[in-house]
Amino acid sequence: MTMIKRLGFVGWRGMVGSVLLARMREEGDLEHVEELVLYSTSQAGQPGPELPNTRPLLADAIDLDSLSTMDAIISCQGGDYTQKIHAPLRDMGWQGYWLDAASTLRMSDNSTIILDPLNQSIIRQNLAKGQRDFIGGNCTVSLMLMALHGLFKENLVEWITAMTYQAISGGGAQQMRELLIQMGEIHEHVTPLLRLQESSILDIDSRVNEYLNSSALTTGAIGSPLANNLLPWIDIDLDNGIGREEWKGYAETNKILGRENNPIPIESTCVRVGTFRCHSQAFTIALSQDVGIDDLADIMGQANQWVKVIPNNKQDTLQSLTPAAVSGSMDIAVGRIRKTVFNSRIMTVFTVGDQLLWGAAEPLRRMLGILSEYQTDGDS
Repeated sequence: MTMIKRLGFVGWRGMVGSVLLARMREEGDLEHVEELVLYSTSQAGQPGPELPNTRPLLADAIDLDSLSTMDAIISCQGGDYTQKIHAPLRDMGWQGYWLDAASTLRMSDNSTIILDPLNQSIIRQNLAKGQRDFIGGNCTVSLMLMALHGLFKENLVEWITAMTYQAISGGGAQQMRELLIQMGEIHEHVTPLLRLQESSILDIDSRVNEYLNSSALTTGAIGSPLANNLLPWIDIDLDNGIGREEWKGYAETNKILGRENNPIPIESTCVRVGTFRCHSQAFTIALSQDVGIDDLADIMGQANQWVKVIPNNKQDTLQSLTPAAVSGSMDIAVGRIRKTVFNSRIMTVFTVGDQLLWGAAEPLRRMLGILSEYQTDGDS
């Protein structure tokens, strides 16, 4: 593997950026970068962390002249930053590679959504065509595709309905903090009753529900009560009964798979739940042919090294098919594999994956490796 000469990294302090930087250090990726430049929107000129091959001082993330000297830029700064910087940088004639975790450029004709265990051939084809923008996909979409990789690989999927149970970390660090604040406020509100053994649980329940529906609970970051609750809407309203998060399940999946002209129908209902990390998803899948349960488990379990098939029994499911079991792991847990009563070609499956890893950071990290290999091959 050859070295990328100059790599810029914006948003390395945020959740996705910090997870990505930790993975890069863990896998030794920084050893293949001749010079890493850490950019900041607020602390330019101050000392940065001590990392291999890294400039000692933080650079200014809105300095186009500086950014234009980079061979590749990773942005985990969010969509507003991408909208502000990307087009002006390209207008200056910058021909470097832009790797982005934000959704802003995903559906652009000039970008590729990256998930190389599934679409490495498409990534390399677009590299050969001169494409320079490579964008991480939606977290639930990437986790779905990793989990169901084998089914897509064997062309077994006719259509999918997805019910997602998405962790609050998908909304950012402030929402994570606020969820804990909400939990604390609710507990404090009913503490006097909890201390009385003779108090009725129905009285406690009533007080909790009253408090949830009052204006007293802190909701500034999340926008609604999430503790002791769930929110069956994520992202903006597209004014057709669908949230943007649900639209991504169809649009991004088919772009990643290169099936824009022959799309797989995918319907989603996306729900925010009160877990910190890991998105869980329940799928109902129409298969193109009748395949036995054991064969389906083998097909999914052997598609890539990260899928871990969990036996469909209570003990293994509760032990291994949960956010608590998967959080911080590269594993994609796949379980509850069974056929439905409707039709032997319709199956259900439940999956859990850490959206900060395969859902966000890891595709960007692996794309950096692909760029290094691509340059070694002499194709750039």
